[in-house]
Amino acid sequence: MTGAGKPVPRIGPPSLARLARRENGTAAIELALLAPLLVLLLLNLVDFSLMIWSYMEADYSAQMGVRAAYATCAGVALPAMANCPGLNAAVATAIKGTSLGSRVTLAGGSPSEGYYCVSGTSLQQVGSYSAPPNPFNCAAAGNPNATPGDYIAVTVAYDFTPIFPGLSLASARTVIGSALQRLQ
Repeated sequence: MTGAGKPVPRIGPPSLARLARRENGTAAIELALLAPLLVLLLLNLVDFSLMIWSYMEADYSAQMGVRAAYATCAGVALPAMANCPGLNAAVATAIKGTSLGSRVTLAGGSPSEGYYCVSGTSLQQVGSYSAPPNPFNCAAAGNPNATPGDYIAVTVAYDFTPIFPGLSLASARTVIGSALQRLQ
């Protein structure tokens, strides 16, 4: 103590107890520890959102394909696959007219045509366009008094690639979309 009872200021490093009580910079340290986790979660959110969007767009593309088939072949004698010469071109043009553009392709064997019957709340295929059901009724689907409908089916494929492949849990995959449209 010197003079009027004042303590002598300590010169040197602060004590460990005093450093532990200080809060300067703790928010920056906490942010530095949590930021990579938050960024990783955000990147995964973006990739999974785009993947879900790709599934919806593939289904939409297939729907546009069957709508084009209906618009092109609605008044044609069935089966449309044999009697509607513009069917394949109309479907191919329609699926590429969506936001997926030229990145979407027709899946193998698409478009296809078949005979379907309503069975409860779903459709059950009872014949193909080259082999209609015989007898021509829906007995195979449990409704012998109903007549099978002629449907066109379009299946499309789109190769999804995540934006952040090394950081995302979403993986590259082929997204499939399909749709059915009754012609008659």
